[in-house]
Amino acid sequence: MKNAAFFGFVKAGSPQPWGAEGCKKTPPTAGCYFRSRLLTACLLLLVMPACAQTPPKEFVAGPEPVSVPPLPGEASFAGEALPLQNYDTRESLERELVVSLYMHSRTLFALLNTTRYFPVIEPILEQNGIPDDFKYLCMAESGLNPNVVSPAGAVGLWQLMPAVGREHGMIVTTALDERYHIEKATQAACDYLNDAYKQFGSWTLAAAAYNLGPAGVARRIDKQKTTSYYDTFLPEETMRYLFRIISLKLITQAPDYYGYVIDKAQFHHPLTEYRVAEVKGAKIDWAQVAREQGTNYKILRELNHWIRDYDYSGAERTFRVKIPLKNFRE
Repeated sequence: MKNAAFFGFVKAGSPQPWGAEGCKKTPPTAGCYFRSRLLTACLLLLVMPACAQTPPKEFVAGPEPVSVPPLPGEASFAGEALPLQNYDTRESLERELVVSLYMHSRTLFALLNTTRYFPVIEPILEQNGIPDDFKYLCMAESGLNPNVVSPAGAVGLWQLMPAVGREHGMIVTTALDERYHIEKATQAACDYLNDAYKQFGSWTLAAAAYNLGPAGVARRIDKQKTTSYYDTFLPEETMRYLFRIISLKLITQAPDYYGYVIDKAQFHHPLTEYRVAEVKGAKIDWAQVAREQGTNYKILRELNHWIRDYDYSGAERTFRVKIPLKNFRE
């Protein structure tokens, strides 16, 4: 009964409950033991309310009210209007808007990173004739986390699979993986989306193909004889996919309206304070490169996510590496 003595309910050194009449000089029986435990529990219940801390007067108990966000009167993706007159379209958008809205941490950090990565992505989309709304596809894929890895092995902002990266001429190894290269990955995504648009003639179906693959979309619209994403039965993930993208578009365009109050100064600034150096070799020690360029390996990795290990060993190549300027970390 050390605990009882510790809490002050039985004086240390005093006879224990099983030393009383009927239990003297014998090991505690189950009845004696549980009676003692019951006494301790009762005393705890009496003492605990007195010890409990009282919240300050201004404290308001209870969670924030949870509500269903109102749907917009109209919405579009890549210039194609959503058929919001259809109940299934409305409910699909409502579902993903609720999921995106109440997945607070992921959505909040994605919003904070829009000012860091959208300025890199937007010009490349424009140069390739890809509608600007596809930046929200990137947001849905990765949460704008350039280092994210999916269970299936897709990586980077655009969540490219290894085969897709290699098809677009990228180096994909454990030590160096250009799927993490933001500009190259964005270009690969543009090529993929342009090919899908040529095949389907619809940007919404091109977005579906980015999730399911062109063959998967083609097989289903051929069987169902449909021409619209909104009329086609697809795997659940793909049927939710476009609505998830549109929900993030709505929240990003009006964060305050949806309850994400972010001061302008809190958005993450673009990482533009760098110069480009060419590093050539068949064996490259990136930590040494960082030191020679006046920085450290940590910051070199921050600017060049495609560097995945300390050393490169392979065919002789020339790499264009971003090197931070003096005021980069300010």
